[in-house]
Amino acid sequence: MGWKIFDEAIEMVERRHRYFPKVFRWRGQRFEVEAVDRSWTTVRGRGKRRIERHLFQVRCRSGVFELYQDIPSNTWLLRRAKLAPAVGAIAQSLAPAWR
Repeated sequence: MGWKIFDEAIEMVERRHRYFPKVFRWRGQRFEVEAVDRSWTTVRGRGKRRIERHLFQVRCRSGVFELYQDIPSNTWLLRRAKLAPAVGAIAQSLAPAWR
């Protein structure tokens, strides 16, 4: 089970402690986060550094996901995922035709 890049928008349904992902929706499916394995922040600029993204590596029943919140646009995205075999097949069938 290797990483697959998606870079697709997700809906953050619920957060734990108003920060960590708890439930998100991707391609019409609901994913409940069982654990946050890692979190980190990227910054931009020198001197007055601004937070650009909050990133999270989370585990769900169906795989491991790397999510991030783009701070300037206040949007959430799924950057990449290691999907369980059954979920990977479903995701492929739902993939846009241009991929």
